[in-house]
Amino acid sequence: MSSQKGNASRSRGQKHQNTTAYKNDKYGASVQVKIANSKVHDGLCQRCKEVIEWKVKYNKYKSLSQPRTCVKCSQKTVKDAYHVICKTCALKLELCSKCGKKEDIVIPVNTQKQGEEEEEYTNQKMTGCSRRKEDFNELDDDFGDLGSDDDDFARDSGPEKAGSGKALVPNVAHVTFKD
Repeated sequence: MSSQKGNASRSRGQKHQNTTAYKNDKYGASVQVKIANSKVHDGLCQRCKEVIEWKVKYNKYKSLSQPRTCVKCSQKTVKDAYHVICKTCALKLELCSKCGKKEDIVIPVNTQKQGEEEEEYTNQKMTGCSRRKEDFNELDDDFGDLGSDDDDFARDSGPEKAGSGKALVPNVAHVTFKD
């Protein structure tokens, strides 16, 4: 038997062999699978990097929904799944973010600018906001007044009708005066 104690070598090959390799996006990739496939696993030693890549490859990778607490600084700054140390502490102490050992880091931690972009993206993902206010302002195009400008000019330059009854008073609620 292959599981017999002390039997380190087998005399035969594998009995059943898969004809095709497993694909984690065989039936169309979900959002989580796409994010997991595109994520760069930095700040990890070789072994931890291989473990996380295996989890991604075989659909076992589960991303975090909320930040975890870093074991070094005790702040909720760990935003990557399976990590126990935040990126800033791992970079400062030169430790692996997953196992916490002082091993050779395969891919160094991102630069500050890339880290801020990634942090912004994860904050949006965790809060459920898909678009920011600036995105809405960029998309806000007022095409409602595509009519002729002559009509607007005629309405604005004409005398006011006396039937309105109310005089236009400016809103001074938000005006501040400096002495």
